[in-house]
Amino acid sequence: MTNSLLSQQLDALLTNETNFIANLSNASALLYQSLSDINWAGFYLYDETNDELHLGPFQGKVACMHIKSGSGVCGTALQQQKVLRVDNVHEFAGHIACDSASNSEIVVPLVKDDKIIGVLDIDSPSLSRFSPEDEVELVEFSKTLLKHI
Repeated sequence: MTNSLLSQQLDALLTNETNFIANLSNASALLYQSLSDINWAGFYLYDETNDELHLGPFQGKVACMHIKSGSGVCGTALQQQKVLRVDNVHEFAGHIACDSASNSEIVVPLVKDDKIIGVLDIDSPSLSRFSPEDEVELVEFSKTLLKHI
């Protein structure tokens, strides 16, 4: 399988860069600039001590700062360690409305060497914005990112 253009761009952008926060910052900016019809793209980082996610680098409106494991789409994806693609967040039990304009969401858990890093979270104002093809591309993007952290 060939890398998507987005993953190739990320790989080139992060080559020889070692700063974790800078790499996440540029990854979120790349997603925000490259994907259409989204209103938030960024990362929540896992805090093992409190078993919760903390807001990390992102692009978009202000966001929730702490999300408990198992809460909302991000916390559920973290707890289940699987990608969640939600067509209508208002129908997701326990959805946390950080931005009332968001209607659909995709969350990709980030794990490297069996260590939970956090999640990639992308929101859209449109219902059913994220397709199975988007999921494949974002999982690939996440794998590329994990090579650089």
